[in-house]
Order: sequence, then structure tokens, then C-alpha cells
Amino acid sequence: MESVAYSLCRIWILFLLFWLGQGRQMAPPGFVQSSCHSRIFWMKLNKLLLQGKFFQLEINDPYAGPVLLDEKLASRCGYVLSEDVWGNPVFRASVLGCHVVNEADELFSLTVNIKVSSFASMRAAVTYTYPMYCSYSSWAPREIVCEENYMEVSVKTDVPAVSNDYTVAWMSALPETQNVAYQLWQLMFVSPSGRKRIMVSDAAKLGYSFNNTLYRVYLRAPYHSNESDISMVSGVNMNLVTSTSMYRQRWLLMLIDTTVSCPLDGTSFTDTTLTWTVPSVIPTLVLQESTFLSKNIVMGVDGQVIVNPEENNYLLEHNKTHIGITIPIGAEGGKLKSSVSCGVYGIIYSIDLFLEHTWTDADWQTTKYTVIKSITTPFMPQIPTVINNTLPEERIFNIAFGHFLPDVSLVSITIGNVPFTLREAQHRGYKIYETSFSNGTKGFILEVSFDDPYVLKEYVNRNETKYTLLVNYTLSVGPEMVLYYHSAEVECVIADIEIPEATGYCDEENLYLAIPIFGLHQYWNLYLGAKLLNRHTALTNGYLAASNSTHLVLQIPLFAVGVTYEEVSFQKIKARFDVALRKVRTMETLQIFSVSCNFNSSAFIICHPDGTIMISAQMKTVPAIDMSKTKLRDSSCKPKEYNKGHAFFMFHVTTCGTSVRFEGDHIVYENEISYEKETLPGQSQPKITRDPDYRLTVSCYYRAKETVMLGAFVSEPSTSRPFGSGTMVPRSNTAVYRRIRKALNVVSRVSKNESFMDFYEPNEAILKRPVESVFLEVELKDESPNAELYLDNCWVTGSLDFNSAPRWNITVDGCKINSSEYVAEFCSVAASPRVRHPSHFKRLAVRTLARQLGQVYVHCLVAVCSPGSPCRGQCSPSKERNDHRSASLQGYVLAGPVQIVDPDLR
Repeated sequence: MESVAYSLCRIWILFLLFWLGQGRQMAPPGFVQSSCHSRIFWMKLNKLLLQGKFFQLEINDPYAGPVLLDEKLASRCGYVLSEDVWGNPVFRASVLGCHVVNEADELFSLTVNIKVSSFASMRAAVTYTYPMYCSYSSWAPREIVCEENYMEVSVKTDVPAVSNDYTVAWMSALPETQNVAYQLWQLMFVSPSGRKRIMVSDAAKLGYSFNNTLYRVYLRAPYHSNESDISMVSGVNMNLVTSTSMYRQRWLLMLIDTTVSCPLDGTSFTDTTLTWTVPSVIPTLVLQESTFLSKNIVMGVDGQVIVNPEENNYLLEHNKTHIGITIPIGAEGGKLKSSVSCGVYGIIYSIDLFLEHTWTDADWQTTKYTVIKSITTPFMPQIPTVINNTLPEERIFNIAFGHFLPDVSLVSITIGNVPFTLREAQHRGYKIYETSFSNGTKGFILEVSFDDPYVLKEYVNRNETKYTLLVNYTLSVGPEMVLYYHSAEVECVIADIEIPEATGYCDEENLYLAIPIFGLHQYWNLYLGAKLLNRHTALTNGYLAASNSTHLVLQIPLFAVGVTYEEVSFQKIKARFDVALRKVRTMETLQIFSVSCNFNSSAFIICHPDGTIMISAQMKTVPAIDMSKTKLRDSSCKPKEYNKGHAFFMFHVTTCGTSVRFEGDHIVYENEISYEKETLPGQSQPKITRDPDYRLTVSCYYRAKETVMLGAFVSEPSTSRPFGSGTMVPRSNTAVYRRIRKALNVVSRVSKNESFMDFYEPNEAILKRPVESVFLEVELKDESPNAELYLDNCWVTGSLDFNSAPRWNITVDGCKINSSEYVAEFCSVAASPRVRHPSHFKRLAVRTLARQLGQVYVHCLVAVCSPGSPCRGQCSPSKERNDHRSASLQGYVLAGPVQIVDPDLR
């Protein structure tokens, strides 16, 4: 009779399942995969067929129809809905789940409805009905499953009698058994807060699920319930629910231990591995540890048993206290995923593991303990590398950027400061392509020509160019497509610059330099001494400059500024012109371009910077004169060389009767070449002369006003007269030659006190009370240690004009003058790190005696003497004072303005 009823029940269930499937569709091929392992249904959905869609799962109740799956139902009824490491939805269900059809604890079936819609509201959803089947008969007396969201224990109902070792837990439960309802299952929980006895119907309200099958009783509990406890076992936190299931009939009282304990953690990580640890022996599940015997340990990945873990480089090991599974980061079966955290690129590794441990003990005979765990590593930064594979000879940057997982894609690049999409970059000529590496990662190759305008170019060393590529990568990372930015700077230095070589030649009156124009002003400039040789300098100095597509040609007149005279006589002039090739940025001299030639010149005057004057005078008189008898003002100064038509003189401005005068802002040194007539006695007076009268005035112009104000050099206006020029003027006052030369290099500065260590800066106001001294220092910028500087005449005026009035003298002929308005005192000069040659310095302290307020300037004419000259001391005896002017090269300095202010206003 029972068998007939059982058959009718099966027919009814099949009919109901057929009825529920009416109007529903079968899942498309490849959409659903399912399996059964270790009494668990496994179902996986293909995420590719769910892209852009929403889905829900319904569990078909054989008696009540579809039930929507939610979190509460899942943990109570033994269901799990999650994702695998690849992002595919995964559904797992215990064969003891609430809606599973159970046939004699051997055959199990469960039907799931998969609803798919293009809308979040799930309207117009398509429902796919998917039945799953599982066969499981190798039940152990006790089986425990630790899932992600629930703990489940099931035991056979024909369990042996209670052992004497259960004294504490079980004896405490015996008083409660007196109150067990007749023919109703009840649960008693023991926790630190005490004992709690509830009916099975009430247990469901607390999130528990308790039921019995034909041969088994099971309890399913959520993690962290009020009746649970947390304890540490061998360093692993365990969630423990201690419970006893009680059932009473007329002649029977059944007490079943339904205690369950599952690990909460146990994972640890290194840079290369993850380790999952589970206790070997759990005291609450093995009360008689001396009888414990581990029989079998199996591990699995993604629902599949791994028979030989070592083949996948997995390590499964165990001892008396622990079972450990170690997985290399990136191992097969798991998934690496790219991620971005705080702007840093990194990876996350995930793997779905399960562990099945079978043991025996004296109380339960056999226990099968299954733990399912999804493990994800913390974020692991992986700084990308930029590898410079550039071959300089190809003149193309080749940059490899990696390593990245396959879920990273390049979105755009920025070269310099200019962004490009990949299409724009390819159109511009940049080559961008992916490359694969042996470890399964990939990189991006970028090729950019050295000649691209966005590549930075810098001239370095002597003949090299440093090419710099600044690139910023924008990448899309992971399925979330988070943008990641990475900048790189790649350099390559190539010796691809040819230092130019100049060609020099001359004609009768000029020197020429032909200089290649490649790189001019870009890499290097031309310098005449310390001055940049540009168009303005060339025009000012009288050079002619012409250029074509390849060369710049400079024409330098023989007597132009910058020409060096290596040898001078009345027969020839050996002249040289030098131009320095210097780097634009560092001013390093790379080459000296030089042209040197011999010239024949009939008449010339050369005014050297050191005060030497060379004159080749051409005498054209009728009748001709004897050139050997020509002389300068000092009749002892005769020509060094001469012939019938020329005389060559060489003398210093301090000798041969040379006079000095000021003309505007120039010092003019003048002398005269003359020829005295010879007289012949006649028969009667007057005497007869046969020689013509000859006078030739020669002049050299040196700039005198080299003004220094507060220690800063102030150039004179360009309209001022050129300095260092020379002229020869016959009686007709016709200028014959003039050439420009440098003046004395003399500077002045004002010290803040008598130490002469701290000086006023340019544009810094100098404020003094009427009784306070102005400390003036004058320095000769000369390398000759034997030269000596003197302050000849110094005076104070209210203007910076050289000829302004009124003026108050403070030194005359090198000696101080104390007047009623101003007094001056010379200050000693000692050698120091700054003062190498004390003879090059003069210091003067000047103060006013009158209560005169306003702006004043200090003017000084200075003299420079060299050994052998008649200069003797700063203040010479009266008979020698007049020699200062004639025996030294003179200059001029100016200091100021100094503001004489009211003491009460300072």
C-alpha cells in the first residue's frame, strides 16, 4: 500500500513540473552549464549572453510554484548566488535545500527559472526553465557543508547511543527533554548566554532551517546568528552553533547532536602566493581527539576536484593541526584582474576553492567536512615599466610599455602636451601596436621619429643632440573601464651635429671669414671677445655681413675693431681676426675661427688698449724731405723705421711729449710728427730754406667715462662718440684714419661701512646724514700685478654731468684737499681673498661739513702707471705732481647718487 502511494506521489510531482513548464522557453545553447559535486548542485550562466541585460532566479517549489530567490531565502534554504572569478553568475544549492525534490536520499532534482530582461524592472522578461538532477548515495553518518552564506550539518537518524563522554553538554540538556512536545521536533541551542529551546517553526523565523528526510536530519544556520559563538581553533576563527535536535514519541526520546562549526578566515597572502588554512581537528566536532583519524583530503577549484594539485603548482599539505592550500598568484583556475587604486595600477587575483576532509572518530564513525571559499587577494600594485628599445641609428623612438593583463586597453596618448586618439596618432605617423609577453601579459609599442616636432631637442656636449620624448598614456583598466594615466620620459643622445669649420682669406684692405650657417643661433652663436657678434655689433664695428643658403661671410676692414696686429712695421702689417663659436646655453667655447694675413699699408695709425700708438706716416712733400729727420714733439722720439716716403713711429701715450685732453666723454691723446727746416747761409740776409714746413697731428681717442653707479656698469648711449679711435690730422685738419679701441677697465662702488666688505646693490638707495662718510672704492680690472692705480683729481657735484657746476674738489693731483664743504681721507688697502693686488685698489672716505641736503655725485679722474713710469705714490711731491697726467694712462669713474638727508627724517 505504501509503495502505491509513493508511486502516485511521484506521478503528481511530475505532472506539476510539466504544468509549471508550460509557456516557458528552454535556455539557449551555451547559456547554462550545470553539474553535481559532493551533494551540491552547481549552475553557471554565460555572462556574454547577459551583457546589457538584467536577470533574476526563481526556485520552483513543487507544491507552491516559483519563489523569487533573495538573500534571506538563500541562506535559510541552502542556496548561493554569486559570481565566479570570470564574472559568470554561479548558483549553488544543497541537495537538502528547501525546494529540492528528494527521492529516498539518493536522487535529487531542482528546477530553476532564469528570467532575463532588458529592463531593471524586469518587464517583458523571458523565462528560461532549467531542471537540474543529482545522484548522491555515499552519505557519511555526519556531513557538514560550510558555504559562503550558511552552515549545514546533516546526520543519519540511526546514530548510536550517546557516549559517556558527552557528560557536560548532554547532561545539561536532559532536564529540557522532559518538556519536549509529543511527536514534534524541537531544537536546543547552547551558547555563552545560556540555553534556548525553540520549536522548528520558530527556528525558521530566526533564519534556521531544520528538517528530516527519509534517513537523515539536518540543520542549516546562517553565520553570526544570535545563538552562535566565535572561537579560535589553531589560529583560525570559527563560527560555532552548538545545538541538539530533540524528538519524542510514545516509547522513544531521540536526541541528535547537530552542532556545526565553520571557518571565518584563515587566508594569508604574500607577493607571490595565497594560502588558505583550515584546522585539521575541530574540538567541538571531535570530542574524543585521541580517536581522530584523517582519512582523505581533497581540494577543488571552481567546482572541479583536483586529483594532482602539484601539476598546477598547487600545494596541498596537512599536519596534526592544519590543512593548508597554497596557490601561486596567477595560477591556472583563478583569474587575475586589473584594477586602479588611488591612481596606481595593480592586480587582484581571485580563485574559487573547496576543501573536502573526511575523518573518523569513535563517536561519529565518519564525518565528511566540506568548505567552499572564494578568495580574493588584496590590491597588489604593479608599476608598469617603460623599456627604451630605441636604436639611435634608425632615429626612431621605440618604447615598450607594460606589463598589463588582457583586460587593459590603450585609449589615447599625449606627446609633449598634445593629446591624440589612437586613430589620430596613427594618422600622424606614430606607430602603436600591442605585443604579447611569455607570461601571458601584454604591452604597447610606440614608435615616434626623432624629427617629430613634438620631440624635444637639446644641444648637449660638443656635437650631440639629446632627443626627449614626453608621453602620457591613457588606459582603460578592467571590466569597469577605469581610466589610468602613466607618464614617461625617454631620452636618446646622438652625435649627429657637425661642428662647423670656417674658411678665411683676405684682399688688400679686408679680412674675410666664411662660416657655415647650420646651427647658428640654434646651437651656437658667434662672439667677438665677450660680446655677441650680431648684426648690430657688425654694423657698429664697421663689418659687412652677407649670407647665402650655406654660409655667412664676414668682411672685416683691416683697421676695424677686433683686429689683432701680430706684427707692425712700415713695410707690412700682420693682422689677425678671431671669432669664438660658443654654445647658446652654456657659453662654452667650441671653436675659434681665425683668419690671419699680411698687408701692405702706406699710412695708418693704431691705438692699442695698453696705450701704445703705432703710426705709419706717408710724407708727400715737394721737394721731398729726409724721413730720418722727422720726429715727435719730444725730439728724442725718432722713427723706428723709414724710407724715402714713409716713417714708422711706435711710442706710449705717456712718452714723447704726448698731450692729453678731454673731448666730451673721451680722453684724447695727441702728438705731432714734424720736420724742422734746414737753413742754408746766403750771401746776405735773410737765410734761404729749401725744405717745406711739415706738421702731422696724430690723435688717439679712448673713452673716459666708464660710469659705475652703485657697483653696476651703466653703458653710455649709442649716440656717444666711439671710444679708442685714432686720427692723423695734417694742417688741413683732414682726418685720415680712426679705429676704435677699448678704454681702461676701471670700476667704482660704494661700501656700506669702513670695512669695505658690504657694498650697495644696483638701484639700492644710498642715504647718508651730513656728518656720515661715503666710502668710495675704485678698482682697476687688470691682470698685471705691477700696474698701479691712482686717484688723480676727484670732486663732488650735484649732477652726473662731467662738466657740471658748482663742484667741490676733494683731491687734486693725487692729494686730498680739505675744504669748508667736504673733507676726504684715503683708506688703506690690504690683500684679501677679494683683493689680490692692493695696488689695483684705492679707497676714499668722503663727508660733508656743511648742512647741505640733496643728491650728490663723486667724480674721479684716475691714472694707471706701470713700472718705469715717473709716477711715484698717491700724493707725490710738488715737483712730480705734473708728471701724473703725462706719465700715466687716465680714466674716469663716477659714483652716486648719494642722498644727503635730514637726520630726523631717516
